[in-house]
Amino acid sequence: MIDEPFPETKDLIAGYTIIKVNSKAEALEWAKRMPNPAGPGKDGEIELRQLFELEDFGPSEAVDRFREMDITTKK
Repeated sequence: MIDEPFPETKDLIAGYTIIKVNSKAEALEWAKRMPNPAGPGKDGEIELRQLFELEDFGPSEAVDRFREMDITTKK
């Protein structure tokens, strides 16, 4: 039996690392030092994604609404 759309957890290995860098070039250098997720001598893939903080966006109604929600301090 398969519970779609998600694979069984025994078949799924995933993780992530968050690093703070000053440039795309610096992020690429870090990625080159990461261990191969597929194992030694195998083809593997490391995906880089840029994360943003509210301060990265200019003034807008959407940013103001998000700040009003104040989700970072609510528990």
